[in-house]
Amino acid sequence: MAFYSLQRIVVIALLLSIHLLTYAEVLIGKVVGVSDGDTITVLDATKTEHKVRLMGIDAPEKSQDFGNQSKRALSNYIYQQEIAIEYKKLDKYKRKVGKVIFEGKDVCLQMIELGMAWHYKEYEKEQSKIDSDLYSQAELKARIERRGLWQTSNPIAPSTFRSLAKRNGKRNSE
Repeated sequence: MAFYSLQRIVVIALLLSIHLLTYAEVLIGKVVGVSDGDTITVLDATKTEHKVRLMGIDAPEKSQDFGNQSKRALSNYIYQQEIAIEYKKLDKYKRKVGKVIFEGKDVCLQMIELGMAWHYKEYEKEQSKIDSDLYSQAELKARIERRGLWQTSNPIAPSTFRSLAKRNGKRNSE
């Protein structure tokens, strides 16, 4: 029973209630890998690995300015930590796309606030109106305060970076 602390049980109960309201799936596990600033690997209680794409954000690619800093920020925050993921879909790479919660905080939102990711406007219709507004406001504030990638004079959105790389014949993983 030590595996389930009171705090963990409360978080699970909260997430299950959210699940019932939103029809989302909930995955709870330990972060065992951070691929980049918006993709992680989670190990669940059955020792099954799940690739997870953080919903609502797009972090710089590894070969892009701030790519390594974004990955490091996410890793420093949640690597080897127990998290919860609320998700509704799989992406084209079969990754769960979800909102990541650690110690009651939205990790996706935190990455935007740190200036380590963009609010992924292309997919904002998949977010709740509240989350979409919060993420947009957080990005605007990070831009104004020149946090993280917003320190550079002309940051290139990862989706644009990927398109340019594809057009130039360079293979680039998301």
